[in-house]
Amino acid sequence: MDTSYPREERPPSKRGSPPAAAAPRDHLVWAIFNTLYMNFCCLGFVALAFAVKARDRKVAGDVEAARHFSSKARCYNALATAGSVVLPLLLGALIVTGVIHLSKLAQESVGFFTYQFSGSDDEDQ
Repeated sequence: MDTSYPREERPPSKRGSPPAAAAPRDHLVWAIFNTLYMNFCCLGFVALAFAVKARDRKVAGDVEAARHFSSKARCYNALATAGSVVLPLLLGALIVTGVIHLSKLAQESVGFFTYQFSGSDDEDQ
């Protein structure tokens, strides 16, 4: 082992330097999922359009425009996901409460429409 030359004491640097500003996420996969499976009021399609614009701007090197379109894509994706999850749950809750209310109403009305026959009626004589 040759130790004739001086060794550097600092750890080896990582390959490539980190970018000055991190590239924004384009949310493309989320937008595709919203477009195909949960397209509430076409918000998934709008999110897909903004996600594609964000990816194009990121590839072109315009980080500020990519960040702007990425923010819009994230917002529309969140709205599409929330609308597609919350509205069916709300509809299901309304159906369940309606069925419960109608069943109670039907049970209460049974007594009203049922005629009780008894042998002590004075009107029959």
